[in-house]
Amino acid sequence: MRVMFRFAGDAAEEQARSLHDWLLLDRDIRRAGVLEMASSSASVAGQQGTTIFDLVSLVLGNGISAASLGVSVASWRATRPKEPTITVERADGSKVTISGTSSDEARRLLEQLLSEQR
Repeated sequence: MRVMFRFAGDAAEEQARSLHDWLLLDRDIRRAGVLEMASSSASVAGQQGTTIFDLVSLVLGNGISAASLGVSVASWRATRPKEPTITVERADGSKVTISGTSSDEARRLLEQLLSEQR
């Protein structure tokens, strides 16, 4: 299953890098998935510029549960000075935006989204 974590606003790249680094510290995620930084903006041929990496892409195998990933992401949000708005999207287009919710609610929303496909 492919999952993308998208961020918006001025701090989008910093938030994406922070989540990416946080998830890399999770042994279960490293073992069961492939994690990478990406950009939601397509590069324009012949145009130089700075690419903004504003999303984290995670391809998960069967070795991790939706609950485990939900806990990890909710824990990361709780460590941020201001819990960021994050849109989590599956490859089939199903998504949920988490903003201003408690850690428990964020975890529950993530688990629900990720469990629907399995």
